[in-house]
Amino acid sequence: MFKEYDVIVVGAGHAGCEAAAAAANLGSSVLLITMNMETIAQMSCNPAMGGVAKGQIVREIDAMGGYSGIISDKTTLQFRMLNLSKGPAMWSPRAQNDRKRFAEEWRLALERTPNVDFWQDMVSSLIIKNNTVTGVKTSLGIEIKGKSVVLTNGTFLNGLIHIGEKKFGGGRTAERAATGLTEQLVELGFEAGRMKTGTPPRIDGRSLNYSVMEEQWGDENPGRFSYTNVERPTEQRCCWITYTNAEVHETLKEGFEKSPMFTGRIKGLGPRYCPSIEDKINRFAERERHQIFVEPEGLHTCEIYVNGFSTSLPEDVQYRALTKIPGFENAKMFRPGYAIEYDYFPPTQLSLTLETKMISNLFFAGQINGTTGYEEAASQGFIAGINAHQKVNDLHELIMKRSESYIGVLIDDLVTKGTDEPYRMFTSRAEHRLLLRQDNADIRLSPIGHQLGLISDERLDIVKQKVANSDSIVAFAKKQSIDMAEANEKLEELGTSTLNQNVKIVSLLGRPQVGIEDIREISQPFREYLSAFDKETVEQAEIKIKYESYFEKEQEIVNKMQKMEDKDINPDFDYSQLGSLSKEAREKLLKIKPRTLGQASRISGVSPSDISVLMVHMSK
Repeated sequence: MFKEYDVIVVGAGHAGCEAAAAAANLGSSVLLITMNMETIAQMSCNPAMGGVAKGQIVREIDAMGGYSGIISDKTTLQFRMLNLSKGPAMWSPRAQNDRKRFAEEWRLALERTPNVDFWQDMVSSLIIKNNTVTGVKTSLGIEIKGKSVVLTNGTFLNGLIHIGEKKFGGGRTAERAATGLTEQLVELGFEAGRMKTGTPPRIDGRSLNYSVMEEQWGDENPGRFSYTNVERPTEQRCCWITYTNAEVHETLKEGFEKSPMFTGRIKGLGPRYCPSIEDKINRFAERERHQIFVEPEGLHTCEIYVNGFSTSLPEDVQYRALTKIPGFENAKMFRPGYAIEYDYFPPTQLSLTLETKMISNLFFAGQINGTTGYEEAASQGFIAGINAHQKVNDLHELIMKRSESYIGVLIDDLVTKGTDEPYRMFTSRAEHRLLLRQDNADIRLSPIGHQLGLISDERLDIVKQKVANSDSIVAFAKKQSIDMAEANEKLEELGTSTLNQNVKIVSLLGRPQVGIEDIREISQPFREYLSAFDKETVEQAEIKIKYESYFEKEQEIVNKMQKMEDKDINPDFDYSQLGSLSKEAREKLLKIKPRTLGQASRISGVSPSDISVLMVHMSK
């Protein structure tokens, strides 16, 4: 009934979809197994993509040939570039999406991808021979052979849903949990743990009073995630902001004695940076109110997502508290919020390719590795899918560097440091974030995607042309002078000092108060020159001019650090023979098995003196 597949992907969430697409587009035969074909790429929680650091990840996936950016652009309800008041390293794209259409577009994209087959079933165990995975066995008793397997089980592994004192098995509301895999992996010697996440209640938007809320519109000239010219919706939808208050908090506290989080029924740790509403008012008791984002779920539904009100309290308490929020006085609830506990496997059990160290050709991606967020999951799935293909075809593995991508930071953090709480990406996690901006993800990563075979020659040529065009704008700004008389009136208006002589355009653009559009306004030669270039290229040139010296300094640091990253360590090296290492360092190094001296230096418990010992040994 089934042929032997190159790659079997288990789970069709964001990680699974990217894994299947990547492996298939590289030429592997792929079987995507999901328990429900109707919920492929389901946005289980917030119907949104991107945000701080997460938006950079989506752009990186797209720059290398993944689908997440394209799908998001096709289904955008509202687009905003966050943090524009800060430097470009902090700019982060975010989109509110049509939940139903997002899932539909993902399924269409996968069905249109050659080499992807589908099967609706639950994988109950792996088939393993000589410490190598050779296939899967399903709940129907079917054995399917595969040269590699990518597990992207999300919250389904022994998933347990909590609403107040009620609890029942499930990987998502109205969907059953997946069983069998955890038990088998633990029996094989894998370490497993429990984590928790949650979701807010969904509300009938027709029952809300928006007149007392703050409107939040998208950008006037919305951007996009994808570097391709994918067609996007022309209509944007409004979101709203409202706030909790003391009455809301007191009502919520009435349910604390039945809260599974406070009574200890939930054992797993929840996300630190996206806590439930009961956790917020407990941990931040001094705050009189918390922000609530009222977000539409789609163009053709009245369902509303109550962002900021994730909860596992009893449904009656949820409802009573909601009606105390301004604008929600007559709210009608579609479904209550809930918490969900699920199994995960500490990611220190993986290599930097996301292949497990214990079982060859077995890869983990997404929440099974202890992460939270669609974007984090999608990026892991993308890399796991690529490496599964590379492994079964005896091709060179793909390991992303911390200095070249947020994806590299994410995977290195997980594999090297591990996590005991849901891991979420932030710009602060990337030490070289000035170089890892959302505007240059294509310049950084499209050559890698092209080398793999995921980016076409034509698309790479566009990237090269973008670089050439932005460089030409920079060169023009360095040689073209601006007339003092033309500039001073504008400079006074911008609140910066006036000129007493003519200067080059690049000199004025170095001032923080002056933007390239200001120069375009006052210099006709510059205005005429820029008319030949698109907005993104012009923006790229402005960033280069303003931050050139900072980029050079940052690159010098990267180059110095790269010397350690280039010093490879044999993964089978026996650290026990180095008596000068501390006991903790030996234990950690034997467990993590770092690939490079740089990775070894980032392991918790490995001190600079331990690294010095390794360096001395390696020099011999």
